[in-house]
Amino acid sequence: MSEQVSAGELAERVLAHPSVVRLHGGQFGEIASYLPGSKVVGVRLPPVGAAEIGVVLRLERPLPEILDEIRSALADLLDEVPVDITVADVITTDEPAGSA
Repeated sequence: MSEQVSAGELAERVLAHPSVVRLHGGQFGEIASYLPGSKVVGVRLPPVGAAEIGVVLRLERPLPEILDEIRSALADLLDEVPVDITVADVITTDEPAGSA
């Protein structure tokens, strides 16, 4: 993994996807990066292994398509490091974004 990639950069890329409602830290807050003076919830970059992303998605299209697009958006930052994406919740197009 590139040493210059930051959890904040990954979070921005993920949140830029139109189907992502918000990042999610997992059931116990385990998907997070702790930085000096701040925390990025929903992104975990372990020293080795896959990057972990937790999201709440707007369910407008099939999930595999959305997840492939998110992984593609992160590919240039992660230098072929696998990305594990946990979908913590979905909202349908009938639900307002604040109800999830």
